[in-house]
Order: sequence, then C-alpha cells, then structure tokens
Amino acid sequence: MVIYRDEYRLYNFGPSHPFSPVRLEMLTSLLQALGVWREPLVPQEATREDVLSVHSERLVKRVEAATRGERVPDLEHYGLGTGDTPVFPGMDRAARILVGGTLEGARRILAGEKRVLQLGGGLHHAQYDRSSGFCVYNDLSVAIRHLTRAGLRVAYLDIDVHHGDGVQWIHYEENEVLTLSFHESGRYLFPGTGHVHEIGRGEGVGRKLNLPLEPFTEDGSYLEVFEALVPWALSVFRPDVLVVQAGADAHFLDPLADLLLTTRAYARIFPLILEYAEAYAGGRVLFTLGGGYSLDATVRIWALLYHIFHGLPLPERLPEGWLREWEARLGNPLTPTLHDPQVPYPEIPRRQEIEKRNRLTLERLTELVRPHLVH
Repeated sequence: MVIYRDEYRLYNFGPSHPFSPVRLEMLTSLLQALGVWREPLVPQEATREDVLSVHSERLVKRVEAATRGERVPDLEHYGLGTGDTPVFPGMDRAARILVGGTLEGARRILAGEKRVLQLGGGLHHAQYDRSSGFCVYNDLSVAIRHLTRAGLRVAYLDIDVHHGDGVQWIHYEENEVLTLSFHESGRYLFPGTGHVHEIGRGEGVGRKLNLPLEPFTEDGSYLEVFEALVPWALSVFRPDVLVVQAGADAHFLDPLADLLLTTRAYARIFPLILEYAEAYAGGRVLFTLGGGYSLDATVRIWALLYHIFHGLPLPERLPEGWLREWEARLGNPLTPTLHDPQVPYPEIPRRQEIEKRNRLTLERLTELVRPHLVH
C-alpha cells in the first residue's frame, strides 16, 4: 500500500529552502512517466490531539499562533522562525497533513496491512517541546506512539544522513521502542548528537542504538556495519513492526553532508530491510521518506525504493521526455540512468582508515548495549 496526497507539497519553507516540495513533484511525475504509478491511498490530516500524543501543548500553541501571523516573542526558543525552520502560511495544517499520512500508515498496519510506503514525512528532528531541522511536528513518533499504545513493539530504523534525534529523545525511556540510526557522526554534522553512548535511559536502556559513521564512508563500509548490526538487534529485540525513515541524503551528491553512498548501496539496503521485516517483524514495515537535498540523487533513490517495494524490475534509463522537462525547469543536467555512473567520484585516499574506524564504532556500540539488550 502507498499513501500520498498532493497537499504534502503545502509543506513549503520557500523557494530557496533545501527541504523542497519539488522533490515530491519530480518523484511522482517520474513514476508516472515510467508507467509504474499506482493510485495511492489519500490520508486525512492528523488532528491536534494526534500531534499532542508526542508534543507539548506549549509547542503546538506556538505553531498555531505563528501560522496565524501572530507575533510570538519566544518563537525561536521553540525552534521556529529560524533559518532551518522558518514560519510559513498554513504551516500547522501542512505539518499535520504529513503527520496524518504516516499515522494512517500505522493504522493500516494495525488493520492487517503488511507493507506500507508513505511518500512523505520522515520529520525525525522535531522533539517533544521543540521544532528543529526542517521538522515542525514528528510524524514518525506520532505513528510509533499509535502502534505502541495498541500493544506493538516497534523497531525504528533511520538511514537519513542526519541523526534521528527527535525520535530517539521522544522514546528515550521506552522499553517497547528500539531505535537504530545510521548517520554521519555528530562531531561533524547537524544535529551534533547520535553518539554511541546515547543508549537510552530507565526502561529504555540498551534500546537506543547509534552508529555514527566517519565522513566519506562508502558503500562497502556502510553495508558492512549495517548488515552486522541490524539483524542482530532485531533478532534480540523481536519487534512487531519496523518503522523506517528512508532519507536519501547519505548519497555522495548531497550538498549538506559527507557520506558517499551510491544508488547501488540503496538498491541493497531496501531489499535487506524488507528481508529483515519478514524475518523479525512478521513482514510488517512502514516506510517514510525524509531528507535528501540533491534533487538528482534523491528522486532516483526514492524511485528505487518504490520499485523495490512493489517488486518491480528496475529501469535502466529514465524517460527522455521527463529528463528534458525537468532539466529545462531546473536549468541543470540530470543523471539519465536510474543508477549512478560506475565510477562516480575520485578514489578516497583514507578508505582503509575510515573502514577501520567504522568497525571500531560498531564494536563499541555492541559492547555497550549487549548487556542491556540481551537478557
């Protein structure tokens, strides 16, 4: 099942902001041009009460007031009105529409659907009392809360290049939520968190796992630690469902970060996630989108996800008409194939050192959480 509505594009911080609704317009038009677009389920927007399941009344009131154009003196204290998360007309409703899509995905899982792809959302930085990093409300945590209130154990997997801090902190003390985040180290990248020692508190100890990766990590090293950590953690935790934030900004073309994944890594990661869902979560998995700031790379990665999700053969080339239209609109050339070129960037001289450091980080993490996760 795919969930989408055109109003997702109302979540728009302005033409110069990297979190652009153009990504969704390009993606849906590409899927249509490829002849694989299937009519999605159109969700309702989330209610105020839905949002309050994970956010404070203080935050929601300020989002609502700012949306109405009222002057809110302490707006920046709540992470709004900043360069990252500026206020825009209709912001509260636009954010609740995205939350509603991910929440509908959770409801469909509870109704017996096994696989759900929400073509939006992934706003993983929003915290209980604060908007942050392009994220007004946290759709992922609203969906996770809905699932745990129904008695399900949830494993949250985040492959966005930025640490999934909002989801981690909202569920930091919860025993029934496992979070796994693969991201560029917070020593170098926003939001500056996601360190190995952040393993949870109280009943949540050992259930918050972070793999901070070295800058310039490539496909091989990423897949090595991913394939070592994820199945082990899932086999021990035994979730009822996976919730996945499928950000595309770990790609080498992304302008906001320094990991070097290619489309071939994603073509391995997405089937692995589906395999892990089958093996450890009864086949139940809810995907959302997320970050991704190279339009060229992001749209191709999410098209990959859509094809793999549906079990469709991957096209080699993108439709000529679609390429011409979007190259004219963007004023830039686009990669004409779904996959990246075979040698997309110069050789990395520190490759072996980077790989070694990532292995050591994995070892430190497993040593820290093993006594708590395994019992």
